Amino acid sequence: MKIAVIGGGPGGLYFALLTKKRLPDCTIDVYEQNRADDTFGFGVVFSDETLDEFLSADPDSYDAIRANFAWWDDIAIEHAGDRTVVGGNGFAGCSRQTLLRLLQERCAALGVGLHFQEHVDPAEIETRFADCDLVVVAEGVNSPIRAANAEAFGVRAVETRNKFCWLGSTRPLDAFTFFFVATELGHFCAHTYQYEQGHSTWVIETTPETWAAHGFDGMSEEESARALEAIFAGPLGEHGFITNRSIWRSFQTISCASWRAGQMVLLGDAKATAHWSIGSGTKLAMECAAALSDAVVVHQSNLDAVVANYERTRRTPVEITQHNAQVSLGWFEDMPLHWCKPRYQFAFSLMSRAKALTWDNIGLRDPAFLKVVEDEFYARYRHRTGRDPSDRPTPMFTPFDLRGLTIPNRVVMAPMAQYSAIEGDLTPWHFSHYSARALGGAGLIFTEMTCPTPDARITTGCTGLWSDAQEADWTRLVGFIHAATPAKVALQLGHAGRKGSTNVPELGENLPMAEGNWPVFSASPLPYFDNASPVPIELDRARMHDIRDSFVASAVRGARAGFDMLELHAAHGYLLASFLSPLTNRRTDDYGGSALNRARFPLEVFMAMREVWPADRPMSVRLSCSDWAEGGITPEDVAIIAKAFKAAGADIIHASSGQTVPWQRPVYGRMWQTPFAEFIRLTAAIPTIAVGDITMPEQINMIVAAGRADLCALARPMLNNPFFARAAAGHYGVRTACGVSLDWPVQLRSGEYQLYREAKKVNEKLAELNARARPNRRHYSHAERQHG
Repeated sequence: MKIAVIGGGPGGLYFALLTKKRLPDCTIDVYEQNRADDTFGFGVVFSDETLDEFLSADPDSYDAIRANFAWWDDIAIEHAGDRTVVGGNGFAGCSRQTLLRLLQERCAALGVGLHFQEHVDPAEIETRFADCDLVVVAEGVNSPIRAANAEAFGVRAVETRNKFCWLGSTRPLDAFTFFFVATELGHFCAHTYQYEQGHSTWVIETTPETWAAHGFDGMSEEESARALEAIFAGPLGEHGFITNRSIWRSFQTISCASWRAGQMVLLGDAKATAHWSIGSGTKLAMECAAALSDAVVVHQSNLDAVVANYERTRRTPVEITQHNAQVSLGWFEDMPLHWCKPRYQFAFSLMSRAKALTWDNIGLRDPAFLKVVEDEFYARYRHRTGRDPSDRPTPMFTPFDLRGLTIPNRVVMAPMAQYSAIEGDLTPWHFSHYSARALGGAGLIFTEMTCPTPDARITTGCTGLWSDAQEADWTRLVGFIHAATPAKVALQLGHAGRKGSTNVPELGENLPMAEGNWPVFSASPLPYFDNASPVPIELDRARMHDIRDSFVASAVRGARAGFDMLELHAAHGYLLASFLSPLTNRRTDDYGGSALNRARFPLEVFMAMREVWPADRPMSVRLSCSDWAEGGITPEDVAIIAKAFKAAGADIIHASSGQTVPWQRPVYGRMWQTPFAEFIRLTAAIPTIAVGDITMPEQINMIVAAGRADLCALARPMLNNPFFARAAAGHYGVRTACGVSLDWPVQLRSGEYQLYREAKKVNEKLAELNARARPNRRHYSHAERQHG
């Protein structure tokens, strides 16, 4: 084989050496436009897990690099005059220039051809490398070759809001340290780490508003560095900043639909970028280099098979890392909102921002840190509620108050359509479904979207609350749950709008029924599916009044049925949501245009329901906080709408997203919608419910303790394990919460002893396995701790 690698960064060099080592007869040449000793940036950082992967891939390069690492075990957070240290993280830093030199030496020793100050014109790829089986494009984020072939690669570039600047310093550091600084004009954060004796990397980040207020847009590189020295005078001490193309920029998140175009295959930042706040750029490049090399070694000149293997192996990990990085950068974009959090909540929120670190694994890394986080949480909880949390039930088992309602824990069963009703009436399935989850220990049980009239249903299998018989059935179900369990029950009322009169999912979700359809309504006459769905009737004032009154009538029935809480469904593209999204609301009257105008009708319905709903019982609203489609609802819109519902009497916002339009492109992942709940909680100062791939108890503890949401709604995990909450109590050894017994049903108590005994054994075994798995790096440095 003959391979050309365009770009001599860590990814390109690592691919070259790994491949040459295993295919010595292969001709590999690396072409780098800069000199061998040029480098831009200062240091790179790797986690323990990544280092172990390098060790297994090529022990010789690992040994060479390891001798030049600065190792540390701690992350320090300096904020508001406090220094908080979190241990057990396991990182190593290395000079980028040293890393490149060592990889170059390893490549040269193996016989890789290295060509520096060698520019490759994108227009000459086919002719210049016509004899190559493979051209690896590893030019970095600004790759000219990728840009010239953007359509073939399916390039998508999204520029993020925050501004950042990469600098160096001689300031010594004993940990990866976040320095947070507040000025009269805004907030800054420095992401810093020492990468060799006497040198440290400083990435300064701020919001675009603060950047502009300080006048950085009109400064030279040197002027900017001197201005930043003044801002960070305290953290820098007697030291200054070193520049190296230290210009301000906004991060671009790059993704490509295809990693191949002809003989070219993308690698590193040319292929996909992940925000540097999780330290993943060089890591991704080198891990992908190893995967591409593996594919080449197995399939050699069969480029179709090489790329198929490469993408199959790496696309999902890359997209997961990108998603985690997006969530991480989102935390920093909202930095001003987090600023006033208490000391340990701030630190815990920062540490868990990318979702990889949750309650349990932070406890494994640094039990002392988790203890002070928990102490602070319980002190706040005691002050706010007057309850005594000295039994330390973990955040997820602390009761939560809304108006006159006390929810016994933070575990919520999310509303999930069962499509099992008959003409709106409950069936035995519903009694089994809801009762099982209540018996399983959930603090709050949501009904599926229940409709106030027959023509408000999504399908013929949806539940209703428009008749005396339905009211009687719901009364019997709610009464049983109240008699048998401590769980509370919330009624969710909604109207399907343009997504109504459709099949049950197994017959074609969101598609009209073959017969028996009823008229559908929406904010504007826009069908859900073009050429398949009916054109909805645009609501006029008369129909608005009728629909509002139907909601009110069902709310009255729900109160009589004994429901503890009422939720208005204004999400997922249904009728009320169709008013909120600019994608589905094209009205030119008082109910269209601005976010507040678009919210007018949903607010009218909500306020009318609030008037008849008992004053001591809370009300919720479910919102789609993103349409996941261009031109959809914005965060600014969501903040305005959430504040309006709060003013109208809402006690909590249920933060969901999507399902507004069929061309949506959601970004899924662990706890993927939790940032919406946190955003609303911080901007509108109202409690929130988080939902979306929350699957483990430790995630609930993390979300609540970090102040991201107040309740956590689980859907599929509840379908799979109705006793999720009971199992979590066993896992944490929780038998009482704030002095009150968890009050399992008497019929289930004979299983308690085994539950707690077996959970304890499992925890002990996991702790032993985790201790064995942790790398033994005896040369870690440790930071000075100031817990207190």
